[in-house]
This record gives sequence, C-alpha cells and structure tokens, in this order.
Amino acid sequence: MRIITVRDLRTQTRRMGEWLSDAQEVVVTSNGKPIAILSPVTEDTVESEVMALRQARAIRALSAIQQTSSKLGLNRLSDDDIEQEICAARQDRARRE
Repeated sequence: MRIITVRDLRTQTRRMGEWLSDAQEVVVTSNGKPIAILSPVTEDTVESEVMALRQARAIRALSAIQQTSSKLGLNRLSDDDIEQEICAARQDRARRE
C-alpha cells in the first residue's frame, strides 16, 4: 500500500498507473488524514471490485448497528417488543407523510 497526498495526486497523475501496479492500493491523504483509497481495476474486474467494496461497507455498517444495539440493550428485545417498535416507527412515518 502506497500513501500519497492530494498534492502528489494532482501533480503526478501520470504515475498513477505505476503506483497502482506497484502497490495494489494507493491511500490518498489530505492534511495527513486518509480521504480515499484508489485500487487497480480492469474492464473485466470493475463490477466485481465495486460489488466487493459495497459488500464490505454493508458488513461494516451492520456490525456498527449490532454494537450500538448491544450497548443500548436492544439485542434482548422479545419478538413482541420488536413488533411494537416496528409498528411505532410505521405510525411515526405515516404521520410525517
């Protein structure tokens, strides 16, 4: 993995293909903080790479939801409690529409 700044990306764009083939991924930083990851793809792999990224994000989001639920004690709700929460959320949404 190679780490470059936004400025490097702007001034050395021609070298991007070289960086990607050498490092596999390139992390772009701004003010020392990561803001993007560039990853090499081909016409044949672009769809599967995008799908893999989306899947990884979904897994990360689900994990965060589960952790929050556990911290709030919501992981111990009964089926009836869950059904009541769903009904309340639907009623609230209907009122707002």
